[in-house]
Amino acid sequence: MEQKTARLTVLIDPAKKKAFEALCAQQDVTPSQVVRRLIREYLAAHGLSVIPGGTEETPS
Repeated sequence: MEQKTARLTVLIDPAKKKAFEALCAQQDVTPSQVVRRLIREYLAAHGLSVIPGGTEETPS
């Protein structure tokens, strides 16, 4: 897991936020865990990986 954290502010429709939080609670995960996983998967899908500490690796 990352050693340092940074805040990401996302604007979202209140109804979607409520539904997202409810689904996360049902699955016993926090919204932050889900967002971090989505970001990792998005980066990987586009050929990027990030080493803990913040450096970016691109495929050779």
